[in-house]
Amino acid sequence: MHKAMIKVEAERSVAFKSPDYLYPYGTARDNHRNWRFNEKIYEVFKYKHKMLTVLDIGCSGGGFVKDCLDDGCLAIGIEGSDYSKKLKRAEWRTIPDNLFTGDITGEIDIYITDQNDNKERIIFDLITCWDVMEHFKEEDLVKVANNVKKHLSESGVWIMNVSTTDSIHDGVNLHQTVKPREWWIDKFRDLGLEHLHKFEKYFNEQYIRGIKYHSPNSFPLILTTNKKKSPKVPKLSFSTKLLDKYWYGSKSHKRLVKLILVRP
Repeated sequence: MHKAMIKVEAERSVAFKSPDYLYPYGTARDNHRNWRFNEKIYEVFKYKHKMLTVLDIGCSGGGFVKDCLDDGCLAIGIEGSDYSKKLKRAEWRTIPDNLFTGDITGEIDIYITDQNDNKERIIFDLITCWDVMEHFKEEDLVKVANNVKKHLSESGVWIMNVSTTDSIHDGVNLHQTVKPREWWIDKFRDLGLEHLHKFEKYFNEQYIRGIKYHSPNSFPLILTTNKKKSPKVPKLSFSTKLLDKYWYGSKSHKRLVKLILVRP
C-alpha cells in the first residue's frame, strides 16, 4: 500500500550559483531553535482546528523543523545547499523525509501524495526564513516571493529576520542584498506582501534568530498576502511581556537551559 508522502519538485535541486553553495558556512554550522517562538506561534494559530503546517526556507540543520514535528505540526524544511544532507548533519539524520534541497530562486512546488499517487499542493500556515533573504540577489527576490505566495495560506504569515551587514568568509561576501529595514518593507509591499507591524510587540524579539539569538545585526518582518485575513494578535499579560523582554534569551536563561538540558 502506498504511504502518503511529501514531495518537493524543484527546477534546480540545489542553488548551484549561490555563494552559500560554493562556500558553505552557515549551512555547515547552524541548527538553531527557540521553544519560546514555537509557543508564541501555537498561540497565534490556536483557533485553527487542524494540524498546523510549517515551511522553513533555508532550514540549515533542520532543528526548528524537528521541534515543530515533535509538537505535532506538519513541518518541512528546504535548504539550498546539500552539505548537511550529504553529511547527514544535525536533523538530516533524524527526519530525512521532512528535509529537502532545492533552489528557491527557481520554480518550486511542494506536494503531498495520497494512496493513489494523486498530488495536492501543501498550503502553509507559517513560512519562515532565518537569516536567509539577504543571501539572494535583488533580482531573484521576485521568484522567491512568488514561490512563497503560492504556498502561503491567505490567513498565514511569513516570518523572517534579515541581516543588515555583510558576511565575509574566505574573502567572499555571502550576503548579496544588504539593505535597511524600510527598503525591505517597501520591496515586499511591491511584491504583494504587507508587514504586520502589530505583531512586533507580541513576538518581542523571540524568534529562531534575531537580536537576542545569534543575529544581533538584523530585524524581523512578519508578512501577509491579505491583512484582512491575517491572524489576530494574542494578548499578553504584563508578566509575560517582562519575561520575554528580560528573561527569555538572556545570558542567565541560556546558561540555565544548557544546565538542565532543555532544548535551546
